[in-house]
Amino acid sequence: MSTHLFDAPFSCFVTGTDTEIGKTLISSAVVHLQAQKGFKVAGMKPVAAGAVYQEHPDKRWFNEDVHSLMNASSVDLPQDTVCPYLFKTPVAPHLAAEQEGVNIDPNVILQAYEKLRSLTQAVVVEGVGGFRVPLTRTFDTADLASMLELPVILVVGMRLGCINHALLSAESIRARGLNLVGWVANSMGQPMNKLEENIQAIDQRIGAKKLAYVPYLRNASAEAAAPYFGHPDLSVLPGDF
Repeated sequence: MSTHLFDAPFSCFVTGTDTEIGKTLISSAVVHLQAQKGFKVAGMKPVAAGAVYQEHPDKRWFNEDVHSLMNASSVDLPQDTVCPYLFKTPVAPHLAAEQEGVNIDPNVILQAYEKLRSLTQAVVVEGVGGFRVPLTRTFDTADLASMLELPVILVVGMRLGCINHALLSAESIRARGLNLVGWVANSMGQPMNKLEENIQAIDQRIGAKKLAYVPYLRNASAEAAAPYFGHPDLSVLPGDF
C-alpha cells in the first residue's frame, strides 16, 4: 500500500489497542485528509459513552469525540445519524445502555451507516475502546466491524505493553476475516522509553503498513495530526514535548 491511501474516497473502521489511546484524533485526521482533497466524507461514532448537556449554541447532549468527527467532516449531518447511541455516563457502553434502559440494536447502527454512505463518498467509522468491547450481551465492536465489512486501521497507543496489545489486536482483526490496511503509532503524552525500537518491533511483526507516527501534540486536532500521514520520514516531524 502506498502513502497515497487517501487520494481516493476511503471508508474504513478505526479501532484501537485500548481506550484513551487517540482513536478519535486519528479518525478525525483521516476524515480531514479526505475533506481537504474535496471529497464528501463523514466521520461516524456509532456508540459513545460520556456526554454533558449543553444549552448553547443548541440544547443537546455533547460528546467531545462525536463533536471532533463532525467538525472534521465535509458534510453537515445530524448528530443522531453520526452517533445513533449517545450515553451520558462514561463507562463501558453495554453498562451505560443498561443504566439508561436502552437496547443497542445493530440494525439501527447499520441503517445510520447506510444513510451516511448515501450522502457521502466515504465514511470513517470510529469504534469504542479496543476491538472487543461489548455493546450488548451478544454483540461487540468486533461484530460491528464485521457487519460493516470495512477495512480496518488500528491505532496503537505507544506505552509499555503496546507490542503485545498491537499484535493481539491485529490477530483478532484478521480472525474476523477483516482487512487490516494499516496501523498508526500514537504517542500518549509522555515520552516512551525506547519509542523507536517499540515502533520498529511492531512494524516488523504486524504485517500491515505503518500509516503514521503521531507524536504528542499539546493542541491536538485533526489538522495538527493530518500532516504525519504519508510523510516520507515520519520521525523528522516534531511533537510538543
